[in-house]
Amino acid sequence: MSKIIQLIDVTLRDGHQSLWATRMTTGMMASIAPKLDEAGFEAIDLVGGAVFDVCVRYLQENPWERMKIVSDWVTETPLIVHTRGQSLFTFEFFADDLVELAAACFVRNGMRYHTPYDALNDIRNLKIPVQAGKANGLKVVPGIVFTESPVHDDNYYADKASQLVALGVDGIFIKDPSGLLRPERVTGLVGAIKAQIGDTRLQLHSHCLSGLAPYVALLAVDAGVDVLHVATEPLANGASHPSTQKMIHNLTSRGYTVPVAMEPIEQASELIRYIAKVENKPLGEVEHYDDFHFHHQVPGGMISNLNYQLSTMGLENRIDDILREAGHVRADLGYPIVVSPFAQYIVTQAVLNVLALGNGEERYSTVPDEVRLYVRGGYGEIAGDIDPDLYDRMTRGAELISERPGQYLEPAIPQLLKKRGPFECDEDLLLAAFYDDAMTNTLKATGPINTDYPIMSTPLKTLVKEVASRSSVRSFKIRTGPE
Repeated sequence: MSKIIQLIDVTLRDGHQSLWATRMTTGMMASIAPKLDEAGFEAIDLVGGAVFDVCVRYLQENPWERMKIVSDWVTETPLIVHTRGQSLFTFEFFADDLVELAAACFVRNGMRYHTPYDALNDIRNLKIPVQAGKANGLKVVPGIVFTESPVHDDNYYADKASQLVALGVDGIFIKDPSGLLRPERVTGLVGAIKAQIGDTRLQLHSHCLSGLAPYVALLAVDAGVDVLHVATEPLANGASHPSTQKMIHNLTSRGYTVPVAMEPIEQASELIRYIAKVENKPLGEVEHYDDFHFHHQVPGGMISNLNYQLSTMGLENRIDDILREAGHVRADLGYPIVVSPFAQYIVTQAVLNVLALGNGEERYSTVPDEVRLYVRGGYGEIAGDIDPDLYDRMTRGAELISERPGQYLEPAIPQLLKKRGPFECDEDLLLAAFYDDAMTNTLKATGPINTDYPIMSTPLKTLVKEVASRSSVRSFKIRTGPE
């Protein structure tokens, strides 16, 4: 019997996050989610940091309510909640008691699968998320974040994977957010990790920013990867993930068994294409290979936002200079991985350095507080070395933080209850930990999520429902048959 390769669908989280700026509403998911549930995926990715935040800030949808609603639609397939480890859905570290409470809330709202990661691959920052998830009955599959640098070799990743296995995880995934994993690297990397983790299942989560991910995924399976992360075709490629349909075709052609049904995936694809047309959203396109991407390693979505921000400052012609400087900043700072929050910190510092040089000043004339904290070890262990003179300039004599950052934080729940309580539920308490009163009050005032998106089983029903939803239309006539 041929080896079975499982697939995890990321359409409802990373797919629209990568291509639609995270703007897929819960209502849009109403017709798609049940189709994905029919397909036979190992799990369906639903909520992560960007999704949680956009729900609150821009869509005015309570993300906890989204979890509960979609879990009622998806009854056969575990739903994934994806977090930034000790930072949960934000860029800041939270006390252990909040991380533990979040795990209980995940389960209470229908999540069954947790995929935490730490942006520095500091396994100490994953200990509490893993333990809390397991204690609450979640399947916990943490990620180790891939990057290219002189210090991130195969032994580095094998060691990190070994440390995760020691925590009792249910699996491990290689998280390649910028699509940096190359064909010539993947076989050795997977082999080194597999040698350390034994029977623990290994997954690959790789974006298509370099155009290499679909081929790299096949080589990874050949080398021993058990599970691939994919996106339904309209929301695949580009800054997103390899296409589900194309991956099934290629895997089966190589003799692997993929226990995923194609028909419901195609039905989901048609629904997504319809929504994209109605909402004027883009579909994924294959990216061209660009060697410069491996220098700066900045994710594509962030580059789009950066271009917009630079245009408001009259600096749109400096984008290449800033990306080039971002590569230098990363090296100066000991090769932090270009993933949230460090992608933001690296690019911000690069902009400041380019502006400083333009004004005849030195690099690092201005340093954000977040970068200073990073250099001190405030986010965790740094993989590479930082020049001692630069370290001294940035830290201003502040002490190095060598312990797990989370252990310095006092329990947060008593203070939250005292300052902003009482709360109707634990989920509201966690929202208060993440956002101020203005934000949470606006969210609560919006009311329940509207799941009634105008898409139906036939074109006629869709048309009628769409027209009926528009208050400007007072009447309309449908004529059938010949004139």
